[in-house]
Amino acid sequence: MKTDPSFETCSQAQEQVVVLYFARSAELAGLRSETVSVPRQITSLQLWEEIVKIHPRLAVIRDQVVFAVQQEYVLLGDQLLVLHPGDEVAIIPPISGG
Repeated sequence: MKTDPSFETCSQAQEQVVVLYFARSAELAGLRSETVSVPRQITSLQLWEEIVKIHPRLAVIRDQVVFAVQQEYVLLGDQLLVLHPGDEVAIIPPISGG
């Protein structure tokens, strides 16, 4: 049986999203922003894990990081995200000062 290579389920479709790194996350990643390809439907924790695969040094801030998708805070966990091309994902570590 031949399968149409253009056929993809929603969970397999990939989207290009812009990842923005701030403060300590930018230091650990070595850059302030980049475009990455991730599954269109993904949990917030899986998205974080995909980013950590690209920049393993980010793993040290996992328990402290604030994660935002399209400028809305997201808890790392089982929350399902549906991403669109060009969506912004921000990695914001705690900021000290007052």
